[in-house]
Amino acid sequence: MYKIAVIPGDGIGPEVTSEALKVLKAAAEIYGFNYELKHYDFGGDRYLATGEILPDSVLTELAQFDAIYLGAIGHDKVPQGVLERGILLKVRFGLDQYINLRPIKLYPGVWTPLKDKGPEHIDFIVVRENTEGLYIGIGGNMKKGTPDEVAIQEMICTRKGVERCVRYAYDLTGKRNKNNKLTLVSKANVLTYGHELWYRTFNEVGEEYKNITKDYAYVDACCMWMVKNPEWFDVIVTDNMFGDIITDLGAMIQGGMGIAASGNINPNGVSMFEPIHGSAPKYKGLNVINPLAAIGAAQMMLNHLGETKASGRIEQAIICALNCGKIKDLSARSGMGTDEIGDLVAGFVKKPQA
Repeated sequence: MYKIAVIPGDGIGPEVTSEALKVLKAAAEIYGFNYELKHYDFGGDRYLATGEILPDSVLTELAQFDAIYLGAIGHDKVPQGVLERGILLKVRFGLDQYINLRPIKLYPGVWTPLKDKGPEHIDFIVVRENTEGLYIGIGGNMKKGTPDEVAIQEMICTRKGVERCVRYAYDLTGKRNKNNKLTLVSKANVLTYGHELWYRTFNEVGEEYKNITKDYAYVDACCMWMVKNPEWFDVIVTDNMFGDIITDLGAMIQGGMGIAASGNINPNGVSMFEPIHGSAPKYKGLNVINPLAAIGAAQMMLNHLGETKASGRIEQAIICALNCGKIKDLSARSGMGTDEIGDLVAGFVKKPQA
């Protein structure tokens, strides 16, 4: 019996979450695993009504679950950053979800803006450090609001934080067993201290992984190669900020935000899974948003929980849905309702050999 916490969140979050849970139920019926859901209403509406974001007591409660499923966070009536820091970052930091895992995979039949590239060229994973770097929020302002204002934002890298991320990436590369190549993306030529630690740790830990090919790319060159030669990449490991940037580029080359899912991983604790497309409040309640990224997040969650057959069946169902000719676009102009796409994928899950 898996205990899963569900935070539908804001905007389109509840709609896409509903479809992801529909597909989860279909997979459970096929493969016979049991789960229990507990819903939490944290997000913009609750904050506006009560001033409450995410209490420490609930964070402690979340640590007792097997997984967390998140729809989307971001409300057009709440100042930017309040919910993101108060919910997303609080969960990631508080539950030590130190890996952000982002598969960049182009499915057959999905359009990519890259000329002459197909699914055989775009299939890699980004391992992003998720609890350090610039996102810690250490810094401040002096003489705020004056012409002499100074703003300081510090980047924090620890040997422990870097090493456990790098080691996770090496292990994943070996398990993936595709090209057995791990690329460190950094800017060690300019960010002298923090990224020199990344470079040194990457090499030292790499001595334990003789079967893995080590590769290096500065982040600006990585962006160029992701567009020109995405087939060069197998697994990428990088810091928090650069990972945030290159994974959005990755989403575009795999077909757009409508297909991109992610996991916030604590290998020894509870992990959280979510689509990366945000809350898109202007589409709230219109039943037009494509829920495939949210369904993909549920697929990642099942894989993480060890339900690999169910996870694989959902992925195959997504591919079938994309190739059946009914979904015209991965955006809000798909030609189908959010619930209709969920029904479509759930139907393929239930079909023999979906």
